[in-house]
Amino acid sequence: MRKSKVLILGSNGLVGTTLNNHLVNSEKVSSIFGSSRKDTDLFSLDDTKKLIRDQNPDIVINAAAKVGGIQANNTQRTEFILENLKINMNLLETVKEFPETKIINLGSSCIYPLNAENPIKESSFLSGMLEPTNSPYAMAKITAIEIGRSINEQYGVNVLNLMPTNLYGPYDKFSELDSHVIPGLIFRMHKAKIKNEKQFNIWGTGEPLREFMFSEDLAKAIEFLIDKDLDTDLINIGSGNEIKIKDLAEKIKNVMNYEGDILFDTSKPDGNPRKLLDSSLINSLGWEAEIDLDLGIEKTYNWYIKSLS
Repeated sequence: MRKSKVLILGSNGLVGTTLNNHLVNSEKVSSIFGSSRKDTDLFSLDDTKKLIRDQNPDIVINAAAKVGGIQANNTQRTEFILENLKINMNLLETVKEFPETKIINLGSSCIYPLNAENPIKESSFLSGMLEPTNSPYAMAKITAIEIGRSINEQYGVNVLNLMPTNLYGPYDKFSELDSHVIPGLIFRMHKAKIKNEKQFNIWGTGEPLREFMFSEDLAKAIEFLIDKDLDTDLINIGSGNEIKIKDLAEKIKNVMNYEGDILFDTSKPDGNPRKLLDSSLINSLGWEAEIDLDLGIEKTYNWYIKSLS
């Protein structure tokens, strides 16, 4: 088996850290270089080119992005589209000069239209209007796919775009306003527990359905696909299971033994009412998610508590 030299962009984030920890033991990988803001400014084309030249990787996994939950996406719209566009454009423009380098580009399920039929197939791409609260972020991710397809056709660069569902796990961003759903709920509910607050408020009705996947499952999916010769450049990666936000909040409440009441602020937006990916393509290749939501939440909360000490 030929082993690959791997460069991970965004190596300090949820996906990048999990990937590095997983791939370091992979028989498919000869070496890993984890790049972060400490060594490279991906907003700079010159810095990006220098990184690729110096490392000369067989595979670049692009996990670098500005990310956040519904609040951050909706209030930092300019930053979300510009910063993500800069990262993706600089990387993809650079690799025109390195046609032997394979790019694994991590996108988001938000690229799909608001009213796409669920489960959402890869064929729904560019078939309708986006969900408005995170459309700037989605547009940046969509643009990366289109640039990747252009440089593949014109320069022969192999770009594989992976669209993971909502991710969570250790090394995520746990904060009041800038987190994704699960780390945001864990952060705020743990704070409410410590303060012995009797009520815990959540945006929206709690009725929207969401699919979640533990970050380690994505790392395993990427390892699985590293050496695959595929006839498509767009693949969904999901757990195949969905849950209402209110039921998710109850699971988190039970894991951390919070005793307050959960209330819903219906004056706040719900976002997309349902978003379940159709992961039948990658499942047909032989990969499936392994870690269920209950175990994943427990692992994530335990890691979060340890990170506070």
